[in-house]
Amino acid sequence: MHLADTTIESIALHAVGNKQLEEPLNLSHELLNVDEEVKNMLKTYFLFPFKSEEYFQLFDENGVDDNSVYQAVSTIFDDKEELLEQSLYLAQHLYNQCNHPKIKDGEFYVVYFNNCVFEDEMVDAVGLFKAETKDTFLKVHQEDDRFVVESDFGFGLNKLDKGCLIFNTEKERGYVVAVVDNTNKNSEAQYWMDDFLHIRQRKDEFYNTQHVMNMCKSFVTECMPQEFEVSKADQAEILNKSVNFFKENKTFEMDDFQQEVIGDPNVIEKFNDYKDEYQQEHDVQVPDSFGISDSALKKQTRNFKSVIKLDKNFHVYVHGDTKMLKKGVDPDTGMNYYQLFFKEEY
Repeated sequence: MHLADTTIESIALHAVGNKQLEEPLNLSHELLNVDEEVKNMLKTYFLFPFKSEEYFQLFDENGVDDNSVYQAVSTIFDDKEELLEQSLYLAQHLYNQCNHPKIKDGEFYVVYFNNCVFEDEMVDAVGLFKAETKDTFLKVHQEDDRFVVESDFGFGLNKLDKGCLIFNTEKERGYVVAVVDNTNKNSEAQYWMDDFLHIRQRKDEFYNTQHVMNMCKSFVTECMPQEFEVSKADQAEILNKSVNFFKENKTFEMDDFQQEVIGDPNVIEKFNDYKDEYQQEHDVQVPDSFGISDSALKKQTRNFKSVIKLDKNFHVYVHGDTKMLKKGVDPDTGMNYYQLFFKEEY
C-alpha cells in the first residue's frame, strides 16, 4: 500500500449521533467544499495512520452482496457522482449501529481517493472515517496593538479515531479493506469493524504467517506439556527456534519447519494432529507453503517471549542455547533450581 501520490477527489460530511441516546443524525446534502490547503491537511489526517499490512474483506454470511457497505461502495466505484447519495445511506447505516450508550457521536466522512497503489496496481479507493475525540485548542490573533487568545473546541488532526480504506480491487471477494480503530477496545467499540463494516481478515501472507505462528506457540505451550515430558527450558528452545525459522526464511515450508524446529518424529506426528484440530477450531485453512510476511512476523514475535517464571521471585528470559541452562533439585531442601552458564556479564 503506497499512498504518497494519492489525491482527494470529493468529500461528503455528516454528523452521526448515538441512536440509543436519541442524539440526532445531521445529514448534509452537498459535498464538502474545501481549498487545496485544507484538502492536503485532511489527506494527512485520513491516510497517515494506515501503516499495518493486515488487510480485511467485506463479507456477509448470506453473500457479500448483502453487506450494506459493499453495496454502497460498489455503487460509488461504478459512478463517482453517486458518492453524496451513497454517503447518506452509509451515514444512516452507521447511525443504526450506534446502539450502545458509550458510543460517542462524531463527524462521519466519506471520501473518494484517486491514485492509490496497492500491490503494484493503481486503483481508486473510498475512505470511511469517524472523528469522535474532541479537544480544546487556543487561537491567538492580533487586534490593533494587542493580542487576543481565544479557546475553541474541535477535532485535532494528529489522531484518527476510526477509519477504513476500501480499495477498488478484488471486488468479487469483498474488496481489499485497511482498517484503523484507535479508540477503546471494549465491546462497544467493535461496532465499527463488526457491525458497521462487517469485515473478516483477508487470506494473504499476513494471515498465513499470523495463524501458523499462533498455532506453533499454542502447540508448544499448551499441547506438548500434556503429551510429552518437556521442561520449560525445552519449550523456550522450540519457541526460539520457531521464531528464528521465520526470520531466516522468506517462504514457509511445513516439512522444513517440522524437521528443523521439531525434529522428533513422534512430536511431528502430534503436531500434525494438532494442526487439524487448530484449523477446525479456528475455522482456518493453514497452507503447507506460503510467503512469510515481515509485518506479521514482527507483530507475532512480541508474543513469543521465552520466559521461565519461578514462583514470584524470578523470571528467566531464554534467548538462545538452552544447554547453558541446567535444572536440578537441592537434596537438602527439596527445592528446584536452575544453573545458568555464561561467559560475560553485561
